[in-house]
Amino acid sequence: MDKTYQHAPDRPWIFRTYAGHSTAAKSNELYRGNLAKGQTGLSIAFDLPTQTAYDADHILSKGEVGKVGVPVKHLGDMRKLFDQLPLEEMNTSMTINAPAAWMLALYVALADERGDDRKKLRGTTQNDIVKEYLSRGTYVFPPEPSLRLISDMVSWCYTEVPKWNPMNVCSYHLQEAGATPEQELAYALATAISVLDTVKAGGQVPESDFETVFGRISFFVNAGVRFVTELCKMRAFVELWEEIGRERYGVTSPKALLFRYGVQVNSLGLTEPQPENNVYRILIEAMAVTLSKKARCRALQLPAWNEALGLPRPWDQQWSLRLQQILAYETDLLEFEDIFDGSHVIESKTEELKALARDTLADIDARGGATQSIDFMKESLVGAHIERIKAIESGELTVVGVNRYTESEASPLGAGDGAIQTVDPAEESAQVRDLKEWRSQRDQAAADEALANLKQAALDGTNIMEPSIACAKAGVTTGEWGTAMREVFGEFRAPTGVAMVIKTEGEETTAEVRKEVDRVSEALGRQLTYVLGKPGLDGHSNGAEQIAARGREVGMNVVYEGIRFTPSEIAAQAKENNAHVVGLSILSGSHLDLVRETIAELRKVGLDNVPVVVGGIIPPEDSRALRQMGIARVYTPKDFKITEIMGDVVGIVEKAWLVEG
Repeated sequence: MDKTYQHAPDRPWIFRTYAGHSTAAKSNELYRGNLAKGQTGLSIAFDLPTQTAYDADHILSKGEVGKVGVPVKHLGDMRKLFDQLPLEEMNTSMTINAPAAWMLALYVALADERGDDRKKLRGTTQNDIVKEYLSRGTYVFPPEPSLRLISDMVSWCYTEVPKWNPMNVCSYHLQEAGATPEQELAYALATAISVLDTVKAGGQVPESDFETVFGRISFFVNAGVRFVTELCKMRAFVELWEEIGRERYGVTSPKALLFRYGVQVNSLGLTEPQPENNVYRILIEAMAVTLSKKARCRALQLPAWNEALGLPRPWDQQWSLRLQQILAYETDLLEFEDIFDGSHVIESKTEELKALARDTLADIDARGGATQSIDFMKESLVGAHIERIKAIESGELTVVGVNRYTESEASPLGAGDGAIQTVDPAEESAQVRDLKEWRSQRDQAAADEALANLKQAALDGTNIMEPSIACAKAGVTTGEWGTAMREVFGEFRAPTGVAMVIKTEGEETTAEVRKEVDRVSEALGRQLTYVLGKPGLDGHSNGAEQIAARGREVGMNVVYEGIRFTPSEIAAQAKENNAHVVGLSILSGSHLDLVRETIAELRKVGLDNVPVVVGGIIPPEDSRALRQMGIARVYTPKDFKITEIMGDVVGIVEKAWLVEG
């Protein structure tokens, strides 16, 4: 056999699982358990209050504390989170964006306190605010000050924590929001360009050091189930990034030009029906980012098979970790050079994607760059997702177990209590008590002085990192850091992307529902009005956007103002618009608390007769509880035919206002 292309095994990628919940202490226990099982890097999931720079006692935090990740309220939580974990030896990924500077400040403050060398700290802060505006929703500040904060981090990190990746350009959530491969390529690269141009213009980095800064930008991508296209997308990323480095920034170092990326494989394609099939999807998606050596990921985290149902258990995460270990250690994958080099099929598809991405990048450039193109990119993403959903509804795009081969035996994997991880509701009040105790025991004068210095730095353009570290050491909380920044920079509400309604002629079901909307609207005496709200801090707005767009398409007056409203604000919107029906979209696991509170607020403003429907990742037992509260209907991911949902809502309105009313 010709041994030319075979060699001793390469070092495998970093094995991660995205994890964190309830409390810092419980998350630390989970991390130590995962590392003992062979995980080689941490990927920290923060709860929504932490991601949006609120304290646990803020009104918007109610019901959200510890649900989708770990709450980190202050330096004390960071101590507990990394108890018995050696910071100098860790490779820590933090999925944090708007308050990325603060989380890194807490991490560095802990390292200083423990006597660790800052220059040995290794890891990544996601720190991609553009995709938050477009898809994930945990933004806080407007684009310009957000870019300034990212630029400060990039400029500070390359000398102070040189092994740290200050930014992880994240195309992952773009695909979750419906991005095509060329959109994922172009929007991510446009974001990186926007940040690098801001750093270049900021004057904190000498021209001679810019190549080093370029080399510290990393990426976090998505790998979907269309294996060949995803593999070619990754090869396109590698080649386009080198092209941008050489041609736009004059980078010549081969090491600096490497496309350094981590992966979370696609959660969008994971299904609630027949969830055991997700294991196969995850494996195929993992292969797309590991088989091609030229475009192999640096770190890989896999979702659990049951993430479409709720929070995975430690065993579920272990199963995904074992998949990575078998792929890396039992196969001969790492012993060969790139097995796709020379394939005319792979090369052709890669070139096609590069050409499409270049065209989109040129369009974004002409509009003034990524931050000036947020409205355009958001509408494009919503439009692409509409087309994807319609393809699933029509059967043009097959999803096994959802729109084809739906007959199934009962799965023994997810049966009974304990099938998913749950968070004790009492944890939230415990977190609030901890917060009050922390504030009472710190040196308040030192905290006030540190916050004053932080605000002054934000005002006068001084790099934000050292003042943030000083705040961490003085006992400042996450919410206090966020409040100080909000007072200087203001807040932002991103576009919803559903201003335009995509009309689809000739679809029989859509036309039928439109006739029903017209009939019921005429009987009501005005257009059927549907107020759609996202209470709490959940920023996953893809489903709400699709409902809003389809509702408008079938002729409803849909009022959808975007994410992050309190239950009382949603009740006020319903009152102001004379809602015939209220829809709530919640994917953070906080549905019971937030729905209960919204119903109470509707009652306060005299709208207890308005039917309420709820959509989200909601276990069957919680669906029953919601119906007992009086919810008219509960929709979960298995209800994928959106036009049918709209028809159902029309029936609910007719029953509430014309039959019973």
